[in-house]
Amino acid sequence: MDESLAFTVRKGTLDDVPFVFNLIMELALYEKAPQEVTVTLDELVADGFGDNPIYGLFVAEQGNVIVGIALYYEKYSTWKGRSLFLEDIIVTESKRGNGIGHALFQSVIAVAKERNSARMEWQVLDWNEPAINFYKKYNANLDAEWLNGKLTREQIQEFN
Repeated sequence: MDESLAFTVRKGTLDDVPFVFNLIMELALYEKAPQEVTVTLDELVADGFGDNPIYGLFVAEQGNVIVGIALYYEKYSTWKGRSLFLEDIIVTESKRGNGIGHALFQSVIAVAKERNSARMEWQVLDWNEPAINFYKKYNANLDAEWLNGKLTREQIQEFN
């Protein structure tokens, strides 16, 4: 491998959070929805590195620069039990196609395997062909049958 392409994957640390936030914003721009990012640096710190962390994080580094992340958390299925949800794999655009996404995905799979998770889940936008093709390489099940439901923070707060 060309040394200039060499990278490492490691567990994310508190010091990585500002770089993680930058990659989140880069993804939001790619998905044409930067206005949808409402999470703050303080929330990312508290939620990932506070007293009760609710997400796990891997970072990919190339030359001491974070060029990718994988953020995941545990969820529970009433039918299957303990499961792992991969919220996002983000690789900075100029570094895509060099195996970084694969290494990050493999790292999350390793966590799911270690925890004996019944399944590992994620979502992919139906127009994101590069991501769809990436997941197809793993023979992943991409289910078009289920619709995603959600309530926003504002909707939750307005609920009586």
